[in-house]
Order: sequence, then structure tokens, then C-alpha cells
Amino acid sequence: MSPTNSGLQLILASTSRYRKDLLSRLGIAFETTAPEVDETPLDGEPPAGTATRLALAKAQAVRTRFPRALIIGSDQVAVCDGVRLDKPITHAVAVQQLNYVSDKSVTFHSAVVLLNAESGRIQSRLVPTTVRFRRLGEAEIERYLRREPAYDCAGSAKAEGLGISLVEAIESGDPTALIGLPLIALSRMLREETLFVP
Repeated sequence: MSPTNSGLQLILASTSRYRKDLLSRLGIAFETTAPEVDETPLDGEPPAGTATRLALAKAQAVRTRFPRALIIGSDQVAVCDGVRLDKPITHAVAVQQLNYVSDKSVTFHSAVVLLNAESGRIQSRLVPTTVRFRRLGEAEIERYLRREPAYDCAGSAKAEGLGISLVEAIESGDPTALIGLPLIALSRMLREETLFVP
């Protein structure tokens, strides 16, 4: 791949198709790679701390493979009433999650890190998003999941898709943070590294 105008490659340390699609919006050439990081939360670690730590760990995990690169690491942790919401994976767990978040607010802590592998400079931002779900009935949860099986999304709903119909309100400084990569913060970081983003 061609380097950026900073002379460095741009690497997304993620295999998430959502993050890849989001980063593509900036119109900059980049490469993706799997960071292979243990994402288990530490005992007593707050959700925001987990997201920030893992975003940095993902970027650092691929640094030796890309010594002349700007490396993006990102992570998101969702929490509702103190309970962490992981990707449901199965239909049964997705139903359970949507029943749980019904008429409640979920906070999505989205962290992004930009690591300059050459200089060692690290920039980090945390962007919280609060999603208020409306009261959901069992039948509409089933209908929703049949039409949009959001089994790879924490909270079991895709706000960028049909899942928006399950929501009362969304509060965030960056709508892309909820999908998994805060582009407003990342664009600012890239400009700091003299990588032009129009």
C-alpha cells in the first residue's frame, strides 16, 4: 500500500468490518491487521478504563510488524446499570439483552488511540455515547432480531440500521463513536500527525 502524506503507512489494528467501513469514509489508504489481544477486563476495572486500555494494547500489539506506521487501535465497552454488555453471538442472548435494556440507558464507551510507531507518540481519546432504549415488548424484539440479527453488536441493536427504531434518544459528541470508531476524534489525531483529512 502507499504511505500517507506523512510518509507513514496507516494501519487499522482491527478486523471489525464496522471500523473498516467507518475509516474508509476518510478517503485515506489504509491496511487492516488483527491485533490478537486478550480483551478480558481486569478485576475492578471501570468500563471506560477497559476501553482505553484495550485500544492502546491493540495498537501496541502490531507495532513491531509496522515500524513506520500510524497505527489505530479502538475498543468499545457497553454498560447498563453497572452490567457490561458483550456481543450476544446467539439469538437467545440477544433477546435477553434487549429485554434487559428495555426502558433503560446504555452507555457505550468508545476509545481510539493513534500510535506513531516511528516516534512512539501516543494520542488517545474516549468518547461516551448514551443510548436510551424505549420500552420493548417480547414480540417486537423477536421481529427485530428476525429482520436484523445484530448478534455481533453489544446491546444487540444496530443504531445505524433498523435498530434505531428501538431507541428513544442518543446523546453523543460523535455519531460514529457508537458504531465503533470515533471519526471526529481520529480526524483530529491524524491532523496532529500532519496527515491531511479534508
